[in-house]
Amino acid sequence: MSTESACQPEHRKILVTSALPYANGSIHIGHLVEYLQTDIWVRYMRARGHDCLYFCADDAHGAPIMLRAESEGISPEQLVNRIGKEHQADFADFGIEFSNYHTTHSEENRLLAEDIYRRLVANAHIKKYPVSQAYDVEKGMFLADRYIRGGCPRCKAEDQYGDNCEICGATYNAGELIEPKSVLTGSVPETRDSEHYFFHLENFQSFLEQWTRADHLGAQVSNKIQEWFEGGLRDWDISRDAPYFGFKIPGSEDKFFYVWLDAPIGYIASYWHWLKQQQGEVTLDQVRASWAEREIHHFIGKDILYFHALFWPAMLEGAGYQTPEKVNVHGFLMVNGQKMSKSRGTFIQARTYLDHLNPEYLRYYFAAKLSSGVDDLDLNLDDFVQRVNSDLVGKVVNIASRSAGFINKKAGGVLSDELDNPELYQQFVDAGVSIGDAFESREYARACREVMALADLANQYLAELAPWSLAKEPGNEQRVVSIYSQAINLFRVLVTYLGPVLPKLTQQSCEFLGVAELVWEERQNPLLGHSINKFKPLMQRVDPEAVDQMVGASRESKG
Repeated sequence: MSTESACQPEHRKILVTSALPYANGSIHIGHLVEYLQTDIWVRYMRARGHDCLYFCADDAHGAPIMLRAESEGISPEQLVNRIGKEHQADFADFGIEFSNYHTTHSEENRLLAEDIYRRLVANAHIKKYPVSQAYDVEKGMFLADRYIRGGCPRCKAEDQYGDNCEICGATYNAGELIEPKSVLTGSVPETRDSEHYFFHLENFQSFLEQWTRADHLGAQVSNKIQEWFEGGLRDWDISRDAPYFGFKIPGSEDKFFYVWLDAPIGYIASYWHWLKQQQGEVTLDQVRASWAEREIHHFIGKDILYFHALFWPAMLEGAGYQTPEKVNVHGFLMVNGQKMSKSRGTFIQARTYLDHLNPEYLRYYFAAKLSSGVDDLDLNLDDFVQRVNSDLVGKVVNIASRSAGFINKKAGGVLSDELDNPELYQQFVDAGVSIGDAFESREYARACREVMALADLANQYLAELAPWSLAKEPGNEQRVVSIYSQAINLFRVLVTYLGPVLPKLTQQSCEFLGVAELVWEERQNPLLGHSINKFKPLMQRVDPEAVDQMVGASRESKG
């Protein structure tokens, strides 16, 4: 048998996070690219025996949440509580299993944000100076660029946002807009000065230049980031003026932490909340020490790379907290080769998908196309139907469905005492080394290709021996039992490899196989003389009509 277990890496303590979804809207399938790939990685690491925890939370602060709550006549706390429950239900139904799911509007996060801020102040990394901003007199608040619209100063296109033009792509300051108006009241904004708090990022240029080249990001991302150092790093505005939904900056009267300061701190806060559930009272010093004992792995989209590759590690370094081991970056989701679109019905909410299709279809399809790079992933709906039906139903599940009947009818549900082809079985076992490496390096597409290549071998094995024909000839019954037993054992290895991707199929397969769980290392030992249960369909084929109905429902949705 394989000597794989003899060279296993040491037991690792790993802490994994996904970016925090904003508590201002529903989860859609574009978001799921990140949470599904993170869940797959966590499940694989756990399958290899590592202590791997997965944390997330709702990103609950900011002006958009304050304003939406106001428009609904409820408090921001009520809004984030409602959206948080919706998010958690969607994630759970897609089989995404967090160790803890929290909110950034928590006591843990407030204490951590204040601690990190005070440490940055003590180490001379915070400065204050006035800035000029647009102010809505009627609303009584300063306006972020998204709340100002007007004519583009470059191409003159009307009704453009205060920071960039959707027509010509130009970027500019809100003050350059032609006839700017507040989105909130329609009034013309005034320009007023306000003192703001800044994180002095330039203090960390040397540290960041080294950190970003030290295998924390991957070569493709690291090369991109080096461009940002050429012009020098600029101060980062970490404050916002009242009214604002968030944490007040210690020592100030009307200043709040910018949402992007306390959002990533929410990773640690979610961990702290989990620690308290496990251990009881845990102090701030204890959670900081515990955070430092684990490998920290973040999964994020390329749109928030600047925050996670520069601000976040610098902030942690400046406050004396452990910096991340890895920041894993992915691209965006396209549907049928284009950006998701409500008019085309391809802006699909997670719940709309769940109303029409099995979540494991999407888990597999994303996995079959994901790599460790930052290229965008395309969900081609025709290919989605064909690939899931061909790979999962036609190849993997087919092996069990065509083998179980004979074992149950002719052998009392008991597998043979020996394999028909031990060499083929060993080939399947040995392939686990490469497949495991692919999962750990986030090359999920390669892992899926290698699993399906094995599934092809298993189906070829059955096709060449044609046990259904041998069974018609007297005296071949035991050989047929042995062949079908071999096939079921090959199926068991395949599902073990697909376990991180397809947790529900794995659970149902365990019930069929009569085992408590499928353990990665135990694949080396086939099930011999073992009783299986009656086969029940493990997965239905994707119905193209259900896909059309999902697209239609998404087109009609106003959400």
